[in-house]
Order: sequence, then structure tokens, then C-alpha cells
Amino acid sequence: MNIALWIVAGVFAFGYIAGGIVKLTMPYEKYAAKLGWPEDFTPGNVRFMGVVEVLGGIGLVLPGLVGVAPILVPIAASCMALYMAGAITERIRRGEYKELLGDLLFLAAMVFVAWGRFAIEPF
Repeated sequence: MNIALWIVAGVFAFGYIAGGIVKLTMPYEKYAAKLGWPEDFTPGNVRFMGVVEVLGGIGLVLPGLVGVAPILVPIAASCMALYMAGAITERIRRGEYKELLGDLLFLAAMVFVAWGRFAIEPF
């Protein structure tokens, strides 16, 4: 189970960090034109989302890797699950039901990591 938790946390941490870096580095206009949903947010909000994703991705693996405050891993996973719940509500509000599946996958993975690290296995 510990290996599965590490794999899921690592894969999704990479996804969050990559997505966050894109939000932080790509010009807002180009990003909004490409995806559409950023038009509902200010450039500052989108940058903030990028910061949240990068920090959340780091929080999913770094505390466990270095062994300093590993309780932060399930806390980061719980926070990212809440973040994804917000993304899901935005998808539903916009009627983007095809894209909803990816957000549900991220939400389920974060719930799995949080549950696994809080209840099942220590590092």
C-alpha cells in the first residue's frame, strides 16, 4: 500500500507542479484563449491557482521524502482535494462535463492519498 501511495502522490504531484508552472509562466491572454475557463477569473486569480498547484504538488512528496513533518503530506492531499472540489463546481457551472472526468480523477487520487497517509500507513 505504501508503494501505491507513493506512486499516486508522485504522479499527481508532477501533474500539479506542471500545471501550476504553466499557469505561472504562460501569458494570461494566451492561456485564456487556449482553454476558455480562465476568462471567468482575473489574471491574479489564475496566477494564485498556479502557486497553489505548485505548493500542493511539492507538499504531496517533499515532506515524505526528506522525513521532516511527514504529516504535511495528507494535509496537502486534503487541501488539494478541496481545491479539486472547487474545480469540479466550476466545471459544472460552465457545463464542461467532458473535462469533469479529469478533475474527478484528481479528486479521487487526493482523497486516496489523504486517507492512506492519515489512516493506513506511516512513511
